[in-house]
Amino acid sequence: MKPNEVQAKLGEAPANGNGKRQSQVITFLAKYSVYLIFVLLVILSSLVSDVFFTERNLFNLLRQVSGLGIVSMGMLMVILTGGIDLSVGSMMAFGSVLSAKFLLDYPLPVAVLLTILIGAAMGAFSGVLVAARDMAPFVATLATMTIARGLAYIVSKGRPIPAVNQALDSFGNGYWMHIPKPVLLMLAVVVVTWILLRYTTFGRMIAAIGSNENAVRLAGIRVAGYKFATYVITGALASVAGIISTSRTGVGSPMVGSGLELDAIAAVVIGGAPLIGGRGNALHTLIGVLILGLIGNIMNLKDIPAYPQQVIMGLIIVAAVLMQGRQKS
Repeated sequence: MKPNEVQAKLGEAPANGNGKRQSQVITFLAKYSVYLIFVLLVILSSLVSDVFFTERNLFNLLRQVSGLGIVSMGMLMVILTGGIDLSVGSMMAFGSVLSAKFLLDYPLPVAVLLTILIGAAMGAFSGVLVAARDMAPFVATLATMTIARGLAYIVSKGRPIPAVNQALDSFGNGYWMHIPKPVLLMLAVVVVTWILLRYTTFGRMIAAIGSNENAVRLAGIRVAGYKFATYVITGALASVAGIISTSRTGVGSPMVGSGLELDAIAAVVIGGAPLIGGRGNALHTLIGVLILGLIGNIMNLKDIPAYPQQVIMGLIIVAAVLMQGRQKS
């Protein structure tokens, strides 16, 4: 071997090694980007405010995102199939109004059950349009969004409905083992969703549909049934979020949940799930929810208007999507 060839090979080895290490670093950052963003925001929050790590502030933060966390689990399932649900914010408002309305005539367990069943029925309406009628999810859920918000105003006559119930108030503002009860419910929903997606046929099927719907259909699997189920679950969870809102505020309001669908989609995307479907994780989505909550919390602690929150949220979504692209490459 000639000297220049030896020198060339010796020179290539470090370059290749450096390139491999850089690739590994990029892959690591892409894989754990959601955790890195979360940790950085926690550090930033602790630096900008002395009250961030107080028990009161942390519990308020978790209580505020509990409804969003529950809705985001349903949104994750829909997005896994390659769909989207724009109706969750309006469904939350409808659930809030219904729960307060039913409490005027029925005991709490009946009121809660009826509210969730109606929410599931509204989700089923979207599911039929998407799965059976092959309507675009964007169009179908946009229609459901308008209908649900309109029904919320009709039922409430445009005014908040007082929800006077000691047990409901105790749930919304109470604690169990020093943890807010809505937070415990959110964590329970997250755990159930994680198990459902990771260890059940249902979870594997909805992810497969998002990855390659035609292949799943050719395998003889009822794609429509799985799609339909995700919208039913999302409708039910949105109603649960509405009940939580009523329990926290003491009124059923037709105005709650405005823009919630965008926050839920953002949480899922920040958590690493692509909007084309096929991939997603309940725990990562929960981190996405907490990231959104942290942004709002930092702004509130520094008395910054709410408008910049949208800008920062958009930038974080862009960063998360770019990191996803790095992971694929």
